[in-house]
Amino acid sequence: MLLEEIKNKLKSPEYAFLNSNQNLQNNIILLALGGSHAYGMEKETSDLDIRGIALNSKENILLGTDYEQVVDTATDTTIYSFHKMLQLLASNNPNTIEILGCRPEQYLHLTPIGRELLDNRKMFLSKICIHTFGGYAGSQLRRLENKAARLVGQAENEAYILKSIANAKYDFKTRYYPHDDNDIRLYIDQAVEQGYESEIFMDVTLTHYPLRDWTGMWNEMKSIVNSYNKIGKRNEKAISHDKLGKHMAHLLRLYMMCIDILEKEEIITYREAEHELLMRIRNGEFLDDNRQPTAAFYDLLNEYEKRFEYAKDNTSLPDVPNHKRINEFRMYVDECIIKCEGNEDYLRRPVPRKGDA
Repeated sequence: MLLEEIKNKLKSPEYAFLNSNQNLQNNIILLALGGSHAYGMEKETSDLDIRGIALNSKENILLGTDYEQVVDTATDTTIYSFHKMLQLLASNNPNTIEILGCRPEQYLHLTPIGRELLDNRKMFLSKICIHTFGGYAGSQLRRLENKAARLVGQAENEAYILKSIANAKYDFKTRYYPHDDNDIRLYIDQAVEQGYESEIFMDVTLTHYPLRDWTGMWNEMKSIVNSYNKIGKRNEKAISHDKLGKHMAHLLRLYMMCIDILEKEEIITYREAEHELLMRIRNGEFLDDNRQPTAAFYDLLNEYEKRFEYAKDNTSLPDVPNHKRINEFRMYVDECIIKCEGNEDYLRRPVPRKGDA
């Protein structure tokens, strides 16, 4: 679908909620393409995803409330509140941080405040992306490998499980009672389980530790281990609908995006440089006669995993986002909303595009 067609589609009755919903209307500061269209990986049959940001109201700000997001399932549109989006961006959430890296023409609506947010996108970047992107990519990879076990040896599979748990463990100390890294040590050694080459072992030295926090961590680790032993319904559906190539392409795209963030401190959502490769993968060139990922795909994936490992070990990104700048930007915008005093037009009027009168 051409961009001009998409812009006209947003004026159709099915998108009337953009003007009728009280949280949206003139509060929208940014609308952008999402999903395959945003990545440059769409096909003629691809659904149209729209993502956006809308300002919080004066009442939201003064009363400390937040609508968080408006979702229209029929059109696959999600508009986040300004406050909620700042939280998601600071957490380096892959599904939302990509809204900051679209091509200029992919922003269907953009106000000066929306432009300022884009211009200051680096304040959100941090090493947290290693674990958010890595964790998401890891879970996607596990789904693929569950259906191509013959391409992955038991020992390698065990290493992947440990890597997935390590990503999950990254924020254990922020959600559970504090503990040192060495208090829960996981490692791979020669297996005692019959039929295994190697397996994961654990050394736990927790004392006077809250039981509920321990069960929470244990259940999360158990869930990851269990996920390797079954094929989820979502994966079966993906195979039956011949969408495995799409998932494979998006897995590599995640690594590509995160490597850019770590090495260049740039968010590049539209993958122009890798477009041909990603579309070949998406179109099934890396699937065998049984519609399973080929060894060549895993070789390619291994190259990107190595690049990702190097990038995360050598990045100059800070450990956490620049919360001071983020909070200052939020206060600046909120103050404009509360005071108005001539700022209303600045907050909400669209930025003229090239060619506009």
